[in-house]
Amino acid sequence: MSADDGSVERIKKRPLPEFTDTDSGIVEGILEDGFLNVALNDSNQFGPHAMIILLGVAASVTGLLLLLGMKFF
Repeated sequence: MSADDGSVERIKKRPLPEFTDTDSGIVEGILEDGFLNVALNDSNQFGPHAMIILLGVAASVTGLLLLLGMKFF
Protein backbone atom coordinates (compact mmCIF):
# COMPACT_ATOMS: atom_id res chain seq x y z
CA MET A 1 0.00 0.00 0.00
CA SER A 2 1.45 3.33 -0.96
CA ALA A 3 1.31 6.61 0.94
CA ASP A 4 -1.08 8.10 -1.65
CA ASP A 5 -3.90 5.65 -0.83
CA GLY A 6 -4.90 7.54 2.32
CA SER A 7 -5.77 10.74 0.47
CA VAL A 8 -8.29 9.14 -1.90
CA GLU A 9 -11.69 8.56 -0.39
CA ARG A 10 -13.39 5.64 -2.11
CA ILE A 11 -16.77 5.85 -0.39
CA LYS A 12 -18.16 9.36 -0.31
CA LYS A 13 -19.58 10.46 3.03
CA ARG A 14 -23.12 11.76 3.13
CA PRO A 15 -23.62 15.33 4.27
CA LEU A 16 -24.27 15.79 7.97
CA PRO A 17 -27.91 16.34 8.95
CA GLU A 18 -29.18 19.49 10.63
CA PHE A 19 -28.27 19.29 14.31
CA THR A 20 -29.31 21.64 17.09
CA ASP A 21 -27.45 21.48 20.35
CA THR A 22 -29.68 22.09 23.35
CA ASP A 23 -28.72 22.91 26.92
CA SER A 24 -31.89 21.51 28.49
CA GLY A 25 -32.24 18.08 30.09
CA ILE A 26 -33.10 14.83 28.37
CA VAL A 27 -36.89 15.07 28.67
CA GLU A 28 -37.00 18.75 27.69
CA GLY A 29 -34.56 18.17 24.83
CA ILE A 30 -36.61 15.32 23.42
CA LEU A 31 -39.93 17.16 23.76
CA GLU A 32 -38.45 20.40 22.41
CA ASP A 33 -37.89 19.05 18.87
CA GLY A 34 -40.62 16.39 18.93
CA PHE A 35 -40.17 12.80 20.05
CA LEU A 36 -40.24 11.10 16.65
CA ASN A 37 -38.11 13.80 15.03
CA VAL A 38 -35.42 13.34 17.67
CA ALA A 39 -35.64 9.53 17.63
CA LEU A 40 -35.69 9.02 13.86
CA ASN A 41 -33.83 12.05 12.51
CA ASP A 42 -31.34 12.75 15.34
CA SER A 43 -32.28 16.42 15.41
CA ASN A 44 -30.35 17.00 18.65
CA GLN A 45 -27.88 15.18 20.91
CA PHE A 46 -30.61 13.09 22.57
CA GLY A 47 -31.36 11.00 19.47
CA PRO A 48 -29.95 7.74 20.89
CA HIS A 49 -31.90 8.23 24.12
CA ALA A 50 -35.14 8.80 22.22
CA MET A 51 -34.44 5.76 20.04
CA ILE A 52 -34.03 3.54 23.12
CA ILE A 53 -37.33 4.87 24.50
CA LEU A 54 -38.99 4.19 21.14
CA LEU A 55 -37.54 0.67 21.16
CA GLY A 56 -38.96 0.07 24.64
CA VAL A 57 -42.40 1.30 23.59
CA ALA A 58 -42.38 -0.86 20.46
CA ALA A 59 -41.28 -3.91 22.44
CA SER A 60 -43.96 -3.30 25.08
CA VAL A 61 -46.73 -2.95 22.50
CA THR A 62 -45.53 -6.06 20.69
CA GLY A 63 -45.40 -8.03 23.95
CA LEU A 64 -48.88 -6.87 24.92
CA LEU A 65 -50.30 -7.86 21.53
CA LEU A 66 -48.67 -11.29 21.74
CA LEU A 67 -49.96 -11.79 25.29
CA LEU A 68 -53.50 -10.84 24.28
CA GLY A 69 -53.26 -13.05 21.20
CA MET A 70 -52.22 -16.05 23.29
CA LYS A 71 -55.00 -15.51 25.83
CA PHE A 72 -57.92 -14.99 23.47
CA PHE A 73 -57.03 -16.90 20.30
